Amino acid sequence: MRKGVFITIEGGEGAGKSTLIEQLSNKMLQRGKMVTTTREPGGIPIAEQIRTVILDREHIAMDARTEALLYAAARRQHLVEKVAPALEQGQIVICDRFVDSSLAYQGYARGLGMDEVWAINRFAIQDLMPDLTIYMDVSPEVGLKRISQASEREINRLDLEKHSFHERVREGYLQLLKQNPDRIVRIDAEQSPELVLNDVLTAIDSRLAGFLATDV
Repeated sequence: MRKGVFITIEGGEGAGKSTLIEQLSNKMLQRGKMVTTTREPGGIPIAEQIRTVILDREHIAMDARTEALLYAAARRQHLVEKVAPALEQGQIVICDRFVDSSLAYQGYARGLGMDEVWAINRFAIQDLMPDLTIYMDVSPEVGLKRISQASEREINRLDLEKHSFHERVREGYLQLLKQNPDRIVRIDAEQSPELVLNDVLTAIDSRLAGFLATDV
């Protein structure tokens, strides 16, 4: 049994995951918890280098299976080097994206098949799944508009995909939500950041059986 708690934050482009993770981390620290925040792909040097390759706007010729394999490779190294050790130390690990991203983006939106992409990732993660996944649900129209207005955010290869691709990503996430209701919680990410955080804290305290429950 793992000593820590593994929480992942998922959602389409412009869902507000980074803002939520910063706010959530601060709340957990205020509760006296040990917290590690990280991201995928990335979080460690090897995975960050793979991230650069995947998201480079010049790599438009990248094959969908190559993309899926690169994500899985980055995930494996990140898991063994950062996530698993932090969980063993009893920390709360809050990760920006995990395996559900691959299932929604490559499995569903790219059309590779969720079962096929899951097989790749199951090998990579050895069944180490999140205790709770927060799905930040935002329409592609709202999410992409946020990205276009965020001057500090660099536009990456996925941001340049057609609108229909981002619609399929959302459909993929909603399908995962139906398949995993005990693990994934949908949050309306078109609310204000304050309301989003409140809903997420409520979900965490409810779903994690009081492990994190203290007054907010």
